[in-house]
Formats: sequence, C-alpha cells, structure tokens
Amino acid sequence: MINEFDTIAAIATAVSNAGIGIIRISGEDSMRILEKIFEPYNKKKDVASLESHHVYYGNIRDGDTVVDECIVIIMKAPHSYTREDVVEIDCHGGVSVVYRVLNLVIREGARPAEPGEFTKRAFLNGRIDLSQAEAVMDLIESRNELARKNSISQLKGGLSDKIKKIREEVLYQVAYIESALDDPEHISLDGYEERLYPMVKEWADSTKKMLDSYDDGRYIAEGIRTCIVGKPNAGKSSFLNALLGEERAIVTEIAGTTRDTLEESVTIDGITLNIIDTAGIRDTEDAVEKIGVEKARKEMDSADIILFVADTSEPLSKEDFEILEQIRGRKKMLLLNKSDLSKKNVEENNPGLSGDVVPDVEDRWEQTVSCIRKYADADDPVIAISAKYHQGMDTFIAELKKMMFHGKIDANQEMYITNARHKNALDEALHSFQCVKESIENAMPEDFLTIDLMDAYEKLGLITGEAVGEDLVNEIFSRFCTGK
Repeated sequence: MINEFDTIAAIATAVSNAGIGIIRISGEDSMRILEKIFEPYNKKKDVASLESHHVYYGNIRDGDTVVDECIVIIMKAPHSYTREDVVEIDCHGGVSVVYRVLNLVIREGARPAEPGEFTKRAFLNGRIDLSQAEAVMDLIESRNELARKNSISQLKGGLSDKIKKIREEVLYQVAYIESALDDPEHISLDGYEERLYPMVKEWADSTKKMLDSYDDGRYIAEGIRTCIVGKPNAGKSSFLNALLGEERAIVTEIAGTTRDTLEESVTIDGITLNIIDTAGIRDTEDAVEKIGVEKARKEMDSADIILFVADTSEPLSKEDFEILEQIRGRKKMLLLNKSDLSKKNVEENNPGLSGDVVPDVEDRWEQTVSCIRKYADADDPVIAISAKYHQGMDTFIAELKKMMFHGKIDANQEMYITNARHKNALDEALHSFQCVKESIENAMPEDFLTIDLMDAYEKLGLITGEAVGEDLVNEIFSRFCTGK
C-alpha cells in the first residue's frame, strides 16, 4: 500500500550522462536519511542542525566508501515545494552515480516516488491548486515561447484567481438567497433579481471570454495540425523543406516520389505547426501509391488546416479540381507554387526579354488564379509562393496567423485556456449561468436560481480542484513524469 505520508525520493533530472544529476527527497524523514549518507565538508557541522534554505558541500558516503562529492540543498517545511521537509542532492550526472545515490536514499527508508507525486503533495498540502499543478506539466511540455509564457501565467495563478473570484461572488449570492428564504422577516428579496442579473451577466461574460481563448490556446500548446495536399509533383515536399529549413523530404522531378505521409514539427514566429506531407492525390494503379493516396485523404479529415499546393507552371488538371472539391468548406490556404516560373526570373528563363513578362505565361497565371477562386471559399487566402526559392513565406505566415489566431497572437494576453478538462468545466458553468439569466427573465422562484448558481460553483471548482474526487486527482497526476 502506498502511503501519502511516506518519505519519497526520485531522480528529478533526465537520466543520462550530464554535468549534474539531482535526487529529490520529500517527507518527514528527509533529514534523518540525509544524516545517514551525507558528510558535510565542514565535519564539525551536525547534519541534523543544518539550516533551511542553505547549500552545503560535502560527500555522499556508503559506509566508509565515498560515492560522490555533491552539494545539498535543504528546504524545511512548510517553506518548500511540497510543504514538507525537502532535500535535493546535486551530484555528478552520470547514470550510475545518480542511481547509486538514489538506491542509498531508498535503502535508508525512502520509497520511490510515483509519477507526479511531488506536485501532488504540493496540491494536497494546499501550496498550489489543481490548475496550477497542471500548469507545471504544461510548462515541462511547452513547445514554444508562447506556450511557456502561458504555462507560467497559469502557474502564478492567472486562471485560479479568475475562477476563485467568480466562485466567491457566486457563493455569497447563494448564501444571501438562502438566508432570505429562511428568514424573510429580516432579509428581503424585493428587487433582488434586478441586482443579481448584471452580476450573473458579468460572470457569464468572464467565463465565455476564457472559453473563447481555448482554440488559440490549444494551437499554442499542442501545435496546429497542418496537412499539405496536392497532386503529384506540385511542390508539396519542397514546401515542407522550405518550412523546416532543411532537406527533410525527398524531392525529385518524378511524380509520385512521396508514397507515404511524412510528419514533422516546426515553430515559426511562435507558432508550432505539426505538418503532415502527404502523397500526391491522383488515380493510380500502383498498389503502394494507392495506399499513400488513401492515407492522404484520411489526414485531410483530421487536420486543423489544409494547405493546398498547386503547380502554376502548367494549367490546372483534373486532379487539382477534384482535390479542391474535396476540401470545399474546410479551413484551408491555397498556395500557388512555382510562381518563379510563372511571373519571376523571366530573363533567366527567357533570355533577351529584358524583364518583360512573357504574355502566355502571364495569361496562364491569371487563368490559374481565376480558376482557383471559383473553387475557393470566400475567405480562403490565395498566395503565390516559390517553395524552391522560399518566396511568399512571410505572406503565408501572416495569413496563417490571421486564420488561426484572428489576426495576431497576443504575447501580452493574460492567459489562454489550453486544457480540455478546463474547457469542459467552463462550458458547463457558462450553461448554468445562462440558465440563471433565463430564470430571472422568466421571474422564476429564487430556489431555481440557487440550483443553477450552485451548479456553476461546482463546475468551476473542478478546475481548481475544490470539487474533484480522488480518482480524478490520481488520474491527472499519473500523467506527470517521475521526479516532478
């Protein structure tokens, strides 16, 4: 049986050859265990008397054997991450060294920590709430600077403070209503609904504002699932390579080179794109290529945004129009590739023309744009690019921000909701607030108001952990890495 009051220990750094490895210990026996294995450089100092929030240099010993020289950081309760006595041993980072030290700590009475158990104890001991605990994991997993800033904001209480403020105000109003119903002689509800309505509207607006940040928050935290599609040899793989800044995908003049999906992630201007480069979509008798085409169609269904790449150095084909028909109504960008052959580098491709655009090439370009527009939805950006020469990339990124982040990503935004659990709780709380507004508008009895207000109160409590069961808490912390 795992006891939540046991003294626990774990390696808190990555287990690999490194300059430093950290073993973290938390619990009431932390100092006793340290006393068994640590010899301060100043041997006159008794380990039990070492002061909190000081750093000490010495040796880790196994009996008469020196295991490693190290520094020890002591943080005594309640002024520690877990609000328990915490000891951190910073030793050399070799795999064998940190495991030897950890095994000594366990031998002297600690038990191996469960995943996320240090942060779980910080939550259970009231140092942080559940949303802040989840922000710790989000911070560890942050994939770009915006995700890191958002996690730090939530860790500092950006979300908790908003939720707690609403809950306190809701609870006060519920208490007022119930007191008035219990003691109508001394507490009147005359005109109360008119006073309550603007408060409920403010709570609903605040909740909706948090909810509205979820899509942007999800894209920031997880990345935008981006599917590149087009007919064979349109330049999809070249465009992927241009985004990555390296030759990741094989590019040849042979149509059908890409037979399978290729997945890569790249962060550009704070936006993380989870890119899926797909096989060229066309009718084919090749069994392997046919599988690739089917996978491409499935990837389109699950993408947040589709990038359709067309080869403008030649007229649009049947395959182009079929793909455009398939993605009608989807969030997409239409990239007209090989614009360098259509409108640029004319002198290079047509010596002697002194920079004039070749008429038939210019006509073909305009015809392509016109045809694309017929199949595009009204708001679809149509962008001229040259994947080969990295032209049009700035325009692409600007349009991507406009489509996915309503024109910009605000680095000064207080906070984005990134957690689906939080989003669901906010959704339900907003519904309850709307029910309260409807009850007031329909002059329903005050009992109805308290039912929906308490429901909103409980749903918001799921976010901060004030209304969650043990099973949910255990499930959340099981996703953490060991040692955090």
